[in-house]
Amino acid sequence: MLNVTITDSAQTYLRELLEKQACEGIGIRMFVSNPGTPQAETCIAYCRPGETEEADHVMELSGFNAYFEDRSVPFLDEAKVDYAPDKMGGQLTIRAPNSKMPKISDDSPIEDKINYVLYNEVNPGLASHGGNVSLERLTEEGMAILRFGGGCQGCSAVDMTLKQGVEKTLMERIPELAGVRDVTDHSDKSNAYY
Repeated sequence: MLNVTITDSAQTYLRELLEKQACEGIGIRMFVSNPGTPQAETCIAYCRPGETEEADHVMELSGFNAYFEDRSVPFLDEAKVDYAPDKMGGQLTIRAPNSKMPKISDDSPIEDKINYVLYNEVNPGLASHGGNVSLERLTEEGMAILRFGGGCQGCSAVDMTLKQGVEKTLMERIPELAGVRDVTDHSDKSNAYY
């Protein structure tokens, strides 16, 4: 279920922008690029007729429709779009507290579960050594391909960290995971902790 608030002032501002496009039926599309990662960005773009997707979630607003990419919906939970006018014209703000890390449940995609465990349980411990680990991709066989960074890249203890820490934690929390593999180039030891 879609839980996004677009305030009246934001709707007025967006409607005025859309009217300047002189394109009948134009709306807005809201999505999160790089969802579930520290690089996540919440975006609003024009959505012209014919650019909608079948799986889009639609919100009918005053004078236009807002379309939400299905994959982004969990990351947009509790998002708020507001517009505050000021002397310089004003500012549109988007607050999406779950864009970097959505609320997960048993039926969440496995990638979301992996990212959740990495960013909430694994990386805080690695941060004390200046390190981090991120999900590169998930194979068709259910193998998590991970990349270590910071103090973990090139660290002599990374094999132990991977097997005893990261893999053990991920496999306990996400039983459907087939395993983990490290694709980091550990020959670069310039920032290594050990």
